[in-house]
Amino acid sequence: MAIYSLGSINIDHIYRVPHHTQPGETLAATDYTRGLGGKGANQSVAAAMAGAKVFHIGAIGRDDAWTLDLLRDYGVDTANIQQIKTATGHAIIQVDPSGENAITLYPGANRQISDAQVARVLANARPDDTLLLQNETSAQFASVRLAADMGLRVLYSPAPFELTPLQDVIPFTTLLAMNEGEAAQMISTFGGLPDCDVIITKGAQGAEWHRLNAQTLTIPAFDVHAVDTTGAGDCFAGTIAAALDAGMDREQALTRAAAAAAIQVTRHGAASAMPSRADVDEFLAPIL
Repeated sequence: MAIYSLGSINIDHIYRVPHHTQPGETLAATDYTRGLGGKGANQSVAAAMAGAKVFHIGAIGRDDAWTLDLLRDYGVDTANIQQIKTATGHAIIQVDPSGENAITLYPGANRQISDAQVARVLANARPDDTLLLQNETSAQFASVRLAADMGLRVLYSPAPFELTPLQDVIPFTTLLAMNEGEAAQMISTFGGLPDCDVIITKGAQGAEWHRLNAQTLTIPAFDVHAVDTTGAGDCFAGTIAAALDAGMDREQALTRAAAAAAIQVTRHGAASAMPSRADVDEFLAPIL
């Protein structure tokens, strides 16, 4: 089996700051780093590091081939990433001393992915493969509809959160992965959870897996000291996708995702902080 990841590729500009900038404030950063990011790239790396075969579908600017080199180093297949005239997406990330972040995002090439590009790639997919995606690229609606018709599992992270794309995608989605704030917005609009499976992450309060006509599965968070929460949700989603692709049940998949995210937040960075399958095995060994 395999994971087809329709996802954003961003260049992360990460600034360590005493606190998140307030309106009208000029603030001196204490540190700066540049790295690979984007929810799609992060999820692809997390899934590949967890042991899955991952084919990334995306687009970058012509001057940023180094991002492809990094993805390949993490084990992601990059053959279906186009290099185009539009600049690569990028994010300005502020990280405060507690590890919390504030992000400004420029989509760039991520919004130039065509329906035809995705269809060409998914033509190689098989039933029971997974389409993994989030709300940072174009071509979402046509892709999930095609994937559902082909019998693929569709795992969608509706972030950045927007109701219209979510409404379009839900009828074709197998599993939604969202944080507590996103879930609250969805519930207040729809009057409840949709019929598909829904995972709600709650930070230090753990995570819940909701399934229609089944008991909610709850996993507590692991107690760790977080230094950077950037990419934690992507780590969780990518690890869930890899676990399901490997045939694990809900409890196994949720436990591994919670463990992977716990490891990831103890490290600085996003894609570079994703743990390997061996890291997660070692972390869980005293517990299981």
